[in-house]
Amino acid sequence: MTTLTAPTALTALTAQVTPGVWIAQDERDRWIPADPHPHDRAAAANLPRWRVTEFLAARALLRHLLRAVLPEQADAPVHAGEHGRPVLAGHPDTGISISHDGASIAVAVAPHRRVGVDVQQPADSAPDTLLRRCLGKHARTVSTLPERQRALELAWVWTVQEACVKAAGTGLSGRPWTIDVPPGRPRGQWDAYEWISLRERSRTPLSCAFSALSSSVPHSSVSRSDVETLCS
Repeated sequence: MTTLTAPTALTALTAQVTPGVWIAQDERDRWIPADPHPHDRAAAANLPRWRVTEFLAARALLRHLLRAVLPEQADAPVHAGEHGRPVLAGHPDTGISISHDGASIAVAVAPHRRVGVDVQQPADSAPDTLLRRCLGKHARTVSTLPERQRALELAWVWTVQEACVKAAGTGLSGRPWTIDVPPGRPRGQWDAYEWISLRERSRTPLSCAFSALSSSVPHSSVSRSDVETLCS
């Protein structure tokens, strides 16, 4: 995993989780733009007032990440595709994903891949019925943990499940709760997607999922030289 040097004074968690897949996560209130990007301001005009703040903050973080890794695409309009999946206008081969929950926001960018990201604020508790629904055969193991810890583990698992269906473009219709995610696992595979949980980097449950890089795309076209390797 690698980290990028932030191009602004803001210090969001920004990491390249695998070559060509970048994510950024931070507190929503640190990214509320005083002067939103014109495309984002126009899109927010039709939203309920309670959604505007998180919408503009997440878009600002997305453009921050794009400026760092794909600056030529940083000003492209963002449209809603099938199942509400965000799409960069004029750049259909660049996968992007946006997530927000409570005071947290997260985004992902992946050229020539499908990508999904999810961030989740843990609840205060995790009922047994919810554990069984989302954890399946693993529910019994987690149910023995203290209440806060089992709620935290459920949140980590759910971020993986959500990230996977976001990458697949199916949303909730993809039945994310049926995806098998062993508790405590930092990475794995589901269908055609690899997933990674940033358990050692983020206090807030945060995971991303991504498809394989097309074999027709050279590795050099999605790598950046301005990254510092933290771990492999």
